Amino acid sequence: MRKYFFLISLSLLLGCKNDKIPDKSSEEKVQKFDRDGKSIVFDSVTVTKKKDAVLTTFYRMHEFGTVWNKPEIRKKLTQLLIDSEEEGLNPEDYNVGKIQKLEQKANSLSDKEMVNYDILLTVSAQKYLWHLGNGKLNPKNLYRDWDLKPNKIDVNLLLSSGIHGDSLAKVMESVKPSHPIYKYLRLALQKIDSLPKDTIKTIAFKDKIYRNDTSNSIITIKKRLMFWKDMPQQDSLTKIYDKATFTAMKKFQLRHGLASDGVIGKGTIDALNFTRIKRRQQVVANLERWRWYPRNFGSHYIIVNIPGYYLRIIKDKDTIERKRVVVGKSERKTPILSSTFSNIVFNPTWTVPPTILKEDLLPAATASRAYFAAKEITIYNYKGDTVKPENWKPEKYKGYRYVQTPGYLNSLGVVKFNFPNHYSVYLHDTNHRNYFGKNYRSLSSGCVRVEDPLPMAQYMLDDSIHWSREKIDELIATKKTTSINLKQKIRLHQLYWTAWMEKNGDLEFRDDIYNLDEDLYKKLRD
Repeated sequence: MRKYFFLISLSLLLGCKNDKIPDKSSEEKVQKFDRDGKSIVFDSVTVTKKKDAVLTTFYRMHEFGTVWNKPEIRKKLTQLLIDSEEEGLNPEDYNVGKIQKLEQKANSLSDKEMVNYDILLTVSAQKYLWHLGNGKLNPKNLYRDWDLKPNKIDVNLLLSSGIHGDSLAKVMESVKPSHPIYKYLRLALQKIDSLPKDTIKTIAFKDKIYRNDTSNSIITIKKRLMFWKDMPQQDSLTKIYDKATFTAMKKFQLRHGLASDGVIGKGTIDALNFTRIKRRQQVVANLERWRWYPRNFGSHYIIVNIPGYYLRIIKDKDTIERKRVVVGKSERKTPILSSTFSNIVFNPTWTVPPTILKEDLLPAATASRAYFAAKEITIYNYKGDTVKPENWKPEKYKGYRYVQTPGYLNSLGVVKFNFPNHYSVYLHDTNHRNYFGKNYRSLSSGCVRVEDPLPMAQYMLDDSIHWSREKIDELIATKKTTSINLKQKIRLHQLYWTAWMEKNGDLEFRDDIYNLDEDLYKKLRD
């Protein structure tokens, strides 16, 4: 028995020694899946619990099966998301880092993990499509005076056609703004990114600098002009404001909407002090705005660039005319909107609006009742009866209506152009015609004043028999208020952009008169 017990014990001992202890330092064998591009069907709850109606609709269209089944299509999407930076967007908004990590181990993901990965790809693609079509931010959530309708985009249909039919790249391209300004802005972003690091010091403004002056600031100014390629590179720089610098400065001023006189004043110094990074941010902000704007401006339209102080009449993609305009002050901004012109009014009367009534008329008329006669304003009480200026009671100023008679002294001038909108604004002539000679023209109370508007009225009426220029002048001479409905369908787009690039590659910038660029860029990167 002892011998038998010894043999059993020995065999157990040897058996224990032969058992291998797992080597924790060795790599675990990873299971790989060969799905051969087949769709994985999953429970609809996986999607519905996310409470995303657009996402749920997409997978319902695909019978709750994965769609990003082939590595090639996932690779194409990932590259498109990376390229979102070329649109001024942030790739990390579309989970690029997470997608790249998941793709590296896609063959070893379980079915459940692959479903979650597929959903992540879809969410990212949907978001990017929407951002390209309507922008990352909604202007109505940012501004009270922006009235733009969202562009209609069926994200799910587009995405499905990109995965199973047309290429994803074509689908993404189809929702982007097609306007040349947007396309050139993308190139402007590339151009700015190609510039060297900006290490030039800030220029302090002391006094205006004129040609042939000597100034310690001139060397830094020359460096700025060379950085932006307004001036050829030079080996040696002097403090003299010479002819070559003067010529380059005028080009710089022209690109920035400044008086192109070569005089280096505060406005020019401010523009010179914009760094490459700040200009890049400005371009990014403007790219976002163009994604908000309508995709189809129409074949015949008038477009106003508020910070540019110009309007253009466009027909069949050709510029018919270009005119200077005066736009709203910062405290009385011109609203951003799209509409269609309805009628033109010659010899309009002008009823003083509430804001101007309180801030302008009340203090001036209280100081002197002669204000009403000087401005040719008639006072009406609530019954519609006229009130003499001496009987006007300032403390009850809201109970009256104030109407300025027609004529060249009228605040609206001799013509106004009406279009439906929520802000009671319109385009019009002005009695301050000298304002068009100013470089800074953010001077109105919200409406857009048009330089020399009668030729534009004649063009819009498009009736050489009944509304020739002679007939229009005759009507204006009568001072009789006359409204004429337009037969032509002419759209109006009042928009805001402070950066663009010309076809020749020149970068153009304008003063951000409503201080919107910096704040918008920050919100885009939040």
